[in-house]
Amino acid sequence: MADEVILLDFWASMFGMRARVALAEKGVKYEYREEDLRNKSPLLLQMNPVHKKIPVLIHNGKPVCESLIIVQYVDEVWRDKAPLLPSDPYLRARSRFWADFIDKKLYDAGRKIWATKGEEQEAGKKEFIEVLKQLEGELGNKPYFEGESFGFLDIALITFYSWFYAFETCGNFSTEAECPKLIAWAKRCMQKESQPRRNSSKSLRNWKESLETSLILGVRGLGS
Repeated sequence: MADEVILLDFWASMFGMRARVALAEKGVKYEYREEDLRNKSPLLLQMNPVHKKIPVLIHNGKPVCESLIIVQYVDEVWRDKAPLLPSDPYLRARSRFWADFIDKKLYDAGRKIWATKGEEQEAGKKEFIEVLKQLEGELGNKPYFEGESFGFLDIALITFYSWFYAFETCGNFSTEAECPKLIAWAKRCMQKESQPRRNSSKSLRNWKESLETSLILGVRGLGS
């Protein structure tokens, strides 16, 4: 019997994009269900009763929540194509460390850029750029974070790239001017077929709408 795979998601969510990219990398067919985050569906509340957030991957009736956990689950279940995490235990742990760093540091710094003004916004912008410089250092001269192949840590970060325009617009700065190697990496990643395109009608249909959505819902409303 074929697997039943359903993804509860919201189009603008950088977290939901992680699940979409991982599924695309593995070639997994799934049913996409768009959620109204201001009027959450009974299915979402049933499948994620603890956090009540997207994304939720439902595999044969069983829910998997939290985007990084979903990516790891997808990698473990569909092992036959495009491994996402390194096989070496140390490198795997290192990738998980930096993915957690992205969610704890980059996430909050980005929120300060669009949710505050004045000195607090400037502090958020400084923190955001510093986090990106640390990630740029971890990338080094490798084509991807895991080396020669696109993988778990690339997925953890690349979906934030689709929101860089929003951060730059609110904070009046250029990420490329500050972190050219990281932007070169992002552009390399975006050439892959699995990536949400910056101008794609399927990923971020309209940047004005994206900014309005972020301000209405707040970044926490876009999942985890």
